[in-house]
Amino acid sequence: MADVTVRHLADMVGIPVDKLIRQMNDAGLAHKASDDNVSDDEKHKLLAFLKKSHGSEASEGKKQITLKRKSVSTLKLAGAGGKSKTVNVEVRKKRTYVKKPEVQETPEESPEIEVQDQVSTETAAQNAVENTAPVVQEAQQEAAVAESAQQEAKIEEPKTEAVAAEVTEAAQSEDKSQEQETVETQEQKVVEESVSVDVAPVKESKKVEEKSAKSASKKSKKVDVAAQISSKTKEIKRAEEAAPEATKVDESKKQEDLKARQEADEKAKQKTLEEARRIAEELAKREQSNDGQEQKEEDLGVQDAIVKQALEDSFAEEERRVKRARKDKERASSKSEREKERKINQYQSKPRKVKLKGTGEHGFQNPTAPVKREVKIGESITVADVANQMSIKGSVVVKELFKMGVMANINQSLDQETAVLLVEELGHMPVTVSENALEEDLEAIVAQNEAGSTLATRPAVVTIMGHVDHGKTSLLDYIRRTKVAAGEAGGITQHIGAYHVETDRGVITFLDTPGHAAFTAMRARGAQATDIVVLVVAADDGVKPQTEEAVQHAKAAGVPLIVAMNKIDKEGIDLDRVRNELSVHDVISEDWGGDTQFIPLSAHTGQGVDELLDSILLQSEMLELKAPAEGPSKGVVLESRLDKGRGVVTSFLVQEGLLKVGDTVLAGEHIGRVRAMHDELGRSIESAGPSMPVEVLGLSSVPDAGESFMIVPDEKKAREVAEFRKTRSRETRFARARAAKLENIFENLKAEETATVYLIIKADVRGSMEAIIGSLTELSTSEVAVSVVSSGVGGITETDANLALTSNATIIGFNTRADGAARQICEAEGIDIRYYSVIYDIIDDVKKAMSGLLEPERREEILGVAEVRDVFRSSKFGTAAGCMVVEGTIHRNKPIRVLRDDVVIFKGELESLRRFKDDAAEVRQGMECGVAVKSYNDVKPGDKIEVFDVKIISRSI
Repeated sequence: MADVTVRHLADMVGIPVDKLIRQMNDAGLAHKASDDNVSDDEKHKLLAFLKKSHGSEASEGKKQITLKRKSVSTLKLAGAGGKSKTVNVEVRKKRTYVKKPEVQETPEESPEIEVQDQVSTETAAQNAVENTAPVVQEAQQEAAVAESAQQEAKIEEPKTEAVAAEVTEAAQSEDKSQEQETVETQEQKVVEESVSVDVAPVKESKKVEEKSAKSASKKSKKVDVAAQISSKTKEIKRAEEAAPEATKVDESKKQEDLKARQEADEKAKQKTLEEARRIAEELAKREQSNDGQEQKEEDLGVQDAIVKQALEDSFAEEERRVKRARKDKERASSKSEREKERKINQYQSKPRKVKLKGTGEHGFQNPTAPVKREVKIGESITVADVANQMSIKGSVVVKELFKMGVMANINQSLDQETAVLLVEELGHMPVTVSENALEEDLEAIVAQNEAGSTLATRPAVVTIMGHVDHGKTSLLDYIRRTKVAAGEAGGITQHIGAYHVETDRGVITFLDTPGHAAFTAMRARGAQATDIVVLVVAADDGVKPQTEEAVQHAKAAGVPLIVAMNKIDKEGIDLDRVRNELSVHDVISEDWGGDTQFIPLSAHTGQGVDELLDSILLQSEMLELKAPAEGPSKGVVLESRLDKGRGVVTSFLVQEGLLKVGDTVLAGEHIGRVRAMHDELGRSIESAGPSMPVEVLGLSSVPDAGESFMIVPDEKKAREVAEFRKTRSRETRFARARAAKLENIFENLKAEETATVYLIIKADVRGSMEAIIGSLTELSTSEVAVSVVSSGVGGITETDANLALTSNATIIGFNTRADGAARQICEAEGIDIRYYSVIYDIIDDVKKAMSGLLEPERREEILGVAEVRDVFRSSKFGTAAGCMVVEGTIHRNKPIRVLRDDVVIFKGELESLRRFKDDAAEVRQGMECGVAVKSYNDVKPGDKIEVFDVKIISRSI
């Protein structure tokens, strides 16, 4: 192999270059720079030096090597039925090679060592000095024990540094022919006379180091201990330095005669005692010597030998202990299995007798005083929650409620007052808490995030209100220069339209509300979310009911009002009439000394529109509208719908903060993440500031129009609030339904006799759905009721069709259509589906359906009256009466009444009507006739026979 540089060799062994150069200099090599070449001989020289410095000349191999061989072959065998099968045959061979031991010289001690921590080193040294005397006395016994133990012990290979290992690997890869098998040999130290001085201290130090090897091995590090070893450690190490190295001998020495060894041991004991006295005298003299550096180096070598030997002994002892523990565990597991089988057989043959351990006393101690618990009660709480907080059974609580006169089960909700009385009756302490604690915590978190936001001027939000067909949307059209009104169904606005308009005079956000009576809730929501209300009144029509309602909404919301008198381009207008009619509702014009601006205009020609915009901007400047332009956003839900392709689409009006894509939104009982935002023109945007209307995608379900929304930083807390709101809404709804049932219990008994129109309503937006339900519910009467079985936003699905089939309901689709599966079910089962785009048509058709269920009205009409003049007998008819028609006409096939003294005494029909001897169908006034009453013979002169007819008249709502 070619020579390599010092840098390359350092990279191969994984150590710094400067450290490798320092080690090469210690080994006697003249390498100074990283670019110097290193030959193979120099590598071997460096390796030999490192092995010598770390305590071994050559690595010791294993004493024996076991080789395993495995071969697999196949064998075909004849089977039953003449079929052959193939069998895999596996042959395993095992062979062991044993190597004879080789005598190796003990390496010299290295000046570069790694030692343990200072604390463990000093402790070991002190223990070694203090225990020198008793160990010397037992030297002979220790020598015999050590000699027998060394025959069985396996000393681990010394751990060298990474440099020695890597260099060894590099040298072996260069010259593989020099590899030799080595076997592990046992060390046997021959104690000579001069060595006997060291026997006791070394063996005692080994005992001490074995105890602290576990903790000392974790803290071992290379340190300079020259300045840290105590004076006592110096003395004992100097004594040990005087002893010559122990040499290894061949195993043939083990066969020496026991008598010769005993004599040698006797001499060694005597020599040890003499040497101990001599060492004690030398230690006293060396304490005063100033040659500290040389002695510290000697002590360092001795200390390193002690620590190293202790570590090796501890590793060997640890390995033996692990093997013993594994064998003990295997024996215990097998024993436990046998014991378990024995016990199972014993228990199966005999009944078990359970013996309780301990004294038999239970751990529960009955409290000496009643336990009073604090029960937290909100605005409503269920009986089960009250019982859980008091740690009593639910049946006890229900029983106490019965005593209080409250009929409730464990799942019903109680109001706060009843729950407080209940808890006090049961001897506990009620604590009333706010029901909105979770919401308050969430608002506090949002308020912290809003802290420090600067206020900026925001555009005004203007709501256009007025009666239907007075020109609200047409006015907004002229401002926006679009054609919105012409595209709306029926020419009327049926949901809140939000528009962001940039005029020459500034930015204004307009909300266009419906004017029809069915959209009262929408107008109320529009007034709550606005800054200025523009009331549009047609100059040729005057004030109408929805105009008055809009005035009331504006006053309730406390927002300023601007009156726009529209359609001034028509003939026959009277502006003073509008002022007079509005003055009745405390809306006084500025011309008459009031504070309300009246602007005459025409949405068709544009006359007066600029003056209206100036008035709006002037009013907004007076209001000084400001809101935080940054931070979490807040606002109101204007409208929401379910789009089949995009999911839930919600219209938001941002009132403060900045709404961005990716924000977590909490709107009422619903939560979601903003996936996309669009403006009123359908353009995608990334953020929206205050007073900006946007459409948002990403909510979990359709929220109610008019709900407030907020951006929350903690999604987990927001989900808790949403779940709490759902639970509260459900409990409120159940409580209201239960109260209605109790109050109207007798009316509900007659409810089965009432005809009902069942409807399923699906609309395009939430606001329109609410308006339709409200309008149809108001049509209910005492005879015919309207029941909305189900309602929702989106298309008509198969589920709606199945529900209509089971409930015998009619499906109404407002700007929606049914899918294919729903249409198939409706056609097969004959379910009525009606599509509408104008709310007027829905109301008219439902009224017709309700009228068809009304009981028809029966009206009686008196056709004629005949007075009985005489009575005669007839063999064919019995009693016959001769009458004179005094009023109207007497018909033969009509019902009659017999009156005596103007009191009805009989009701029936005529059996015969004759004039002279001929049958007659009718007899007019002033003519005589003969009458026979069927099934009645008690007719007397002076009675009156009244003929009448019953007409059935259909009713309508």
